[in-house]
Amino acid sequence: MTTPYTELGEALGTDFFSVRDQFTEEQWQRFADVRKFVDHEVLPDINGYWERAELPWHLFRRLPELGVVGEDIVGYGAAGMSPLAVGLVHMELHRGDGSLGTFLGVHAGLAMQSIAMCGSEEQKQRWLPSMSTMDKLGAFALTEPEHGSDSIALETTATPDGDHWVLNGTKRWIGNGTTADLVTVWARNTESGEVNGFVVETPTEGYSAKEIPGKVALRALWQADITLENVRVPDENRLVNATSFKDCARVLANTRGICAWMALGHATAGYDAALRYAKERTQFGKPLASFQVVQQRLVSMLADLTGMQLYCMQIGRLADAGKLSPTVAGLAKMNNTRTARKILSEARDMLGGNGILLEHHVVRHWADIEAIHTFEGTETMQTLIVGRDITGESAFT
Repeated sequence: MTTPYTELGEALGTDFFSVRDQFTEEQWQRFADVRKFVDHEVLPDINGYWERAELPWHLFRRLPELGVVGEDIVGYGAAGMSPLAVGLVHMELHRGDGSLGTFLGVHAGLAMQSIAMCGSEEQKQRWLPSMSTMDKLGAFALTEPEHGSDSIALETTATPDGDHWVLNGTKRWIGNGTTADLVTVWARNTESGEVNGFVVETPTEGYSAKEIPGKVALRALWQADITLENVRVPDENRLVNATSFKDCARVLANTRGICAWMALGHATAGYDAALRYAKERTQFGKPLASFQVVQQRLVSMLADLTGMQLYCMQIGRLADAGKLSPTVAGLAKMNNTRTARKILSEARDMLGGNGILLEHHVVRHWADIEAIHTFEGTETMQTLIVGRDITGESAFT
């Protein structure tokens, strides 16, 4: 049976507090371009790829055509967007699909930013232009099988050997790991004991990547287990300004705030679908939207969604002014992913049995938000980071 709710994926108006007025025309045009792409190209096509766990390359390849690859990196063919425009782009991509948005986040927000923030000018010129056009795809290899939240304790090693470095270790949950041409690998220097960054160009001897099976979130994006066995990396591929874990943390702090925007996109999709469904679905002879309890639930969702919007607006302003701290970014990430889970759970429930069908554009977001809630630092870790800031006491090492 074909559902009569053929436009469930299209966004309704959620700007209850007139947030739109706070953006410049340039920022809003970025938003409008991506919204058109999402509504007309992503939503009609993505469910099948998500269900089959296939990569939607035709959608990935549209990203450089939209001019959104490269975040706020200026030059090298990168997008050079303002922090608010970057947030809007990620929000809209995730309103379409979490796999698509995360693909860009890994390639541009982590891999490209590692090079932009920690590379020399020669390294930036060498790699960033081809990454901006996505002729070269990037991945970011930090997490290990035994080190997730305590990533600073990573065990992957880098040993100097003449004009090369020899990398050994394992990495896990590496987005784009099986498809990337350039992998930024974070490893412990066996001489200094510090964490350094390296760009591994694939394929290369000793580098192997295997897709992690059985994933029930971000299914249209592959994460990989990576093994590094005596991988030789020329010294010219060592990121010259990545001299300690603090440099890796700078890259992560830059993306943590973006997670709040990602969560907003997923929550917006859930609220939109629930509202449209309530207005179009008839039960007991009248629209669901006419029932008091349904209106109460929708208003509660809107209140939470509006709060998420305001969080995003403020961290965007702070980032624009160069004042966004890792703690504030972490607080926004924690709040928005937690709130998005609540909104999406409510939306899934409001659609009843139809809520578990992909065609209604809720359950995919309901599953995908679990990944975003976890990566870039779990809610527990964000809580402890903020707790350390407000109490002066650290509950972890």
